[in-house]
Amino acid sequence: MTVARSPRSWPVHRIGHLIGAYGLLALTALLFLAFSLALPDTFPTLDNISAVLSNQSIPAILALGAMIPIATGKFDLSLGYGLGLGHVMTMQLIVNEAWPWPLVCLVVAAGGALVGTFNGVVVEFAKINSFIATLGTGSILYAVTGWITNGARIVPGPHGLPAAFTDLYDSRFLGLPVPAFYVLALTAALWLLLERLPLGRYLYVIGSNPRTAELVGIPARRYVVLAFAGSGLLVGIAGFLLAAQQRIGNPSVGLDYLLPAFVGALLGSTAIRPGRPNALGTLVAVSILAVGLAGIGQLGAQFWVTPLFNGVTLLIAVGMAGYAARRQLRRRRATTNPEAPEAPEAPAAPQAP
Repeated sequence: MTVARSPRSWPVHRIGHLIGAYGLLALTALLFLAFSLALPDTFPTLDNISAVLSNQSIPAILALGAMIPIATGKFDLSLGYGLGLGHVMTMQLIVNEAWPWPLVCLVVAAGGALVGTFNGVVVEFAKINSFIATLGTGSILYAVTGWITNGARIVPGPHGLPAAFTDLYDSRFLGLPVPAFYVLALTAALWLLLERLPLGRYLYVIGSNPRTAELVGIPARRYVVLAFAGSGLLVGIAGFLLAAQQRIGNPSVGLDYLLPAFVGALLGSTAIRPGRPNALGTLVAVSILAVGLAGIGQLGAQFWVTPLFNGVTLLIAVGMAGYAARRQLRRRRATTNPEAPEAPEAPAAPQAP
């Protein structure tokens, strides 16, 4: 049974839906306009836009990676440690082992997927909470990183890294940095996966109610492991791109990317498809973070403002994500059972968007 909307309530509902779905995107545009007016000579320039797109490409890829397990109700806290290990392994194999860089990229990406699979197996089959499990595996990854580097940086020889490898990050296409197109391609792929294919709908059902997933015959364990594997694959890709950007192996560099990744993933669940993690929303969230950080940086903010901005934004993102999820659940209950809106009810079976 469905609830008939009155003619008066329909415009209000529609406006509320548009604000909830696209409010963050509009805020990004307004924030860009505000900084452009405050810094007309530097902020709205092509050089600044290119720098922002380049600098935020790796955090964007990590945010997309963090989003995949979140869709199943799990969290991967090993992302930053995995990024550091992938970054260091890339430098180690190219600089010290003289491997061809295309093979190195494939090995690092596959290694990231393998680590993600291990995380999923530990969470699902050992029944360890995802926070604790991935924090433990992250600590192991950090130990492996320290063992490989002995705590020191990996510095290329006088000839540097292969030019074709560094071009993975430094080259341009249509006047914009190539990493921005990597982000767009990954966003499109994840949008297709989550919004248009059965796999994505299964992940969302698992995240909303694992019991319902079992009742409709979805093998939750398998799909959660796949979600962690996909997350690890993106971490591996970000790892060799970070090596192409930094050109020096730093064993502790990955930890700085953990918080922005979760801010982007959680804040993204409040945009485009409010109430659930989604690729386009994550891209919008990363955009507003990029604009905000670039703007406050050009205004001369001190070094501690960046972690403050990330921390406050994370708290806001968690609060907004929880509110959006509760609002969506109340709307679903009111639609499916208007006579008893307060009665507990299992979510509906997966439906095509």
